[in-house]
Amino acid sequence: MKTTFCLCFALLAPLAQAQTVAPDVLVKTITDEVAAAIKKDKDIQAGDTAKAAELIEAKIVPHFSFTRMARIAMARNWRSATPEQQKQLASEFKTLLVRTYSTALVNYKEQRIDYKPLRAKSDDTEVTVKSEVKQSGSSQPVSIDYEMEKTDNGWKVYDVKVGGVSLVTTYRDTFASEVRERGIDGLIKSLAAKNRETDRPRAGKS
Repeated sequence: MKTTFCLCFALLAPLAQAQTVAPDVLVKTITDEVAAAIKKDKDIQAGDTAKAAELIEAKIVPHFSFTRMARIAMARNWRSATPEQQKQLASEFKTLLVRTYSTALVNYKEQRIDYKPLRAKSDDTEVTVKSEVKQSGSSQPVSIDYEMEKTDNGWKVYDVKVGGVSLVTTYRDTFASEVRERGIDGLIKSLAAKNRETDRPRAGKS
């Protein structure tokens, strides 16, 4: 699953004309560019998660709506959070995902990706870009669906479903449990602590 997770992020890097490109075209066009960048970077191939995180921050993060992702993961508890808490939650959630997928990114291997025809109207503001990843050594393809919304800054991903399972809502039960036990501030502190723990081993290698 690690390679599949990395693909969820590796397909979406910035494109100068991103605001005018259809969501499925954006995904398809950028796939080769990001894959080529990984292929050329020997450090990432050797397992440098710090450099992988830099790649994600520079090329992938701009195409995700972390505020909406955090809102989905928080479910009804989001409404109980203050604007400042919501800002902190989105920030920590972004860091959590970047740290998680930087590890997956170092395991990237060339794979075949097939895209399904986009079923959307010209005035739709939310679409699903469907694809299938065919991994080497496996005859069973893995479906990856990108839930995207149209914003003033172009199309943004707010959820990714791997094999029909949402990568955002998988955090919902954990977040709800944290809020029940420690409150929203407790959840924020817990996320911040986990993010710092993830940084420590990486810092020790530098």
